[in-house]
Amino acid sequence: MPTIVVDVMPKAELLDPQGKAVAGALARTGHSGFTGVRIGKRFELTVDGPVDDELRAGVKQIAEEILSNSVIEDVVGIHYVESNAELAEESLEAAIEHGDEGYVAPAGETH
Repeated sequence: MPTIVVDVMPKAELLDPQGKAVAGALARTGHSGFTGVRIGKRFELTVDGPVDDELRAGVKQIAEEILSNSVIEDVVGIHYVESNAELAEESLEAAIEHGDEGYVAPAGETH
């Protein structure tokens, strides 16, 4: 099943007290080189079936109207991720289509 990942961050012009607290903790614990930290939200939506244009439009609307507060947050990314099982299935289908037998263990080796 495909997973849709929506990333939401506070608007750049707004203060991020959580990020500021983490930045302070990094400095106090000797982790230098970081000039700032911003903390956002990540949503993972799993869907049954294919991800088509209609679903993508619906997810964009959901991200803007439900998952984020447009006054103080921006939707910074919507990513569509296939599960490992789907990738394996696609790979197998491609291999079958191209007559590839996949991995063949050398004689005497078992896997």
